[in-house]
Amino acid sequence: MGKEKKKQQPKAEHREKEEKSTSQMIEKEKWKQEEIREEGRTLLNENKEKQNIQLITIIGEIEGHDVLGSNSKATKYEHILPILASIEDSEEVKGVLILLNTMGGDVEAGLAIAEMISSLSKPTVSLVLGGSHSIGVPIAVSSDYSFIVPTGTMVIHPVRLSGLVIGAQPTFDYFRQMQNRIINFVSSHCRISPDRMEELMMETGMLTKDMGTILVGKEAVEEGIINEVGGIAQAVSKLHEMIGKR
Repeated sequence: MGKEKKKQQPKAEHREKEEKSTSQMIEKEKWKQEEIREEGRTLLNENKEKQNIQLITIIGEIEGHDVLGSNSKATKYEHILPILASIEDSEEVKGVLILLNTMGGDVEAGLAIAEMISSLSKPTVSLVLGGSHSIGVPIAVSSDYSFIVPTGTMVIHPVRLSGLVIGAQPTFDYFRQMQNRIINFVSSHCRISPDRMEELMMETGMLTKDMGTILVGKEAVEEGIINEVGGIAQAVSKLHEMIGKR
């Protein structure tokens, strides 16, 4: 009898450990899905290189100080900035992958996100899916290396402000100052010159009722804004390569 009890005890302990491990895996998966749903991010850590990569998505409109309606798909900058700060502080996260499909949005919020990404010490790669328009352009080029899918678009146009605008010289000076901030940031993080960037912004022959330029896929690469045409496989592979070199 004593021997049987000794044999049964290890089996019971082993079963308890398995059940605990399964429960932990379920909780981890739930937490992961919640992160994706609420903040558009998740940790990619099942690769053969065993490198922890933080995935961040910039989707819909970039929300600034004004809260958008409940029906609007938005990226909240007050979510993204703490995430980026925690990535910089983490020893576990080795690189960052940014997926973009945005119409643009708040200029100040977009530039804040772009500045944070560009100042990270971890390797960063961005991938434009669908589109990265307006203030999404600085965010796309803020990474160490950038990709765009063949059908991806980038819309480059002058700065606009919604609401009441006073038609006075200081207002136009402010517009010019803000526009220069965007031009200087983009040109300092990719191969396009400030003059060419402004030319694309002020183009009048492409958009029917507006100024600006639409670049599709390889056109963004040819203009020197994006590094390479590619998809998720190329973006992840490039990030692993950059992490390995570090």
